[in-house]
Amino acid sequence: MSTDRNDAGDGRDEGAGWREPSHLGGGQDRSGEPDRSAPWEPPGWSLPPAERGPAQEEYQGPPPTAEPPAADRAGGWLGSWGGPAEEPLVVGESSAQDWAIRHGWTLSDGTGPQDAVLQELIDTAPARRIGKEHRATGVVRGRAGSIELVAFDVTYVSGRVRQVEYAVTAAPVLIPLPRMRLSPARLWKHRTGGLLQLPSGDAEFDTRWVLLTEQDTPELRRLVADPAVRGLLLAGDDRDEFWTAGGHLAAIRALPHRGSLIEHHARLLGACLGALAGV
Repeated sequence: MSTDRNDAGDGRDEGAGWREPSHLGGGQDRSGEPDRSAPWEPPGWSLPPAERGPAQEEYQGPPPTAEPPAADRAGGWLGSWGGPAEEPLVVGESSAQDWAIRHGWTLSDGTGPQDAVLQELIDTAPARRIGKEHRATGVVRGRAGSIELVAFDVTYVSGRVRQVEYAVTAAPVLIPLPRMRLSPARLWKHRTGGLLQLPSGDAEFDTRWVLLTEQDTPELRRLVADPAVRGLLLAGDDRDEFWTAGGHLAAIRALPHRGSLIEHHARLLGACLGALAGV
């Protein structure tokens, strides 16, 4: 999100060939070509690359039902770039569009009148490095149970570069809600000015999840107190974030969308909407 040193010399040119680490931008150029002169290092040693390149993550299905090891959760402290460096595509995994067609959902290219609100969701998303070059693509809409959903990829587009970086699923909210973010505690927090933490009172939950809001409301209190919401979030892998914008409650994950990810987000958003409404 280097040349070898001449050990036989007098040391005066030590460090002359130094390059920035890959996570600071020195590991590859903008074209995505790797730096062949970089030294070998153990897997997982460096932080995830900040420069854009080929997508490294693909969704592997719903999160595990058990809490991941603490070491795995602690590794993603840079926010949405956290988690495993690679997730191989599961054989038979459906793309979001294939899944949507099978379930009778509608497809859009992200430029229709209904899609205008999606840019507001992108602009306010709690993810790092989202800017004016990002747009909604691969938009699908439909119902999951009793709720209406829209799901789309957040794609970085600049010149000939076109790279899917995030998956977003959102549901319209019928009650007015203040600006809020519900994020795993391990993720890097940014653009949180004016937001205060609203604790749930559950020590285990508050250790893993943080609710930030500009206003304490009964609806948000119900959200973090709801046993169904807590159960789903504590059983997950702490890689989804939630926020409100444009009259929607949305979830985001740093992967291209897949059918199983839509289903996973639908379960989480359904539980959250039920808690907010006091159902």
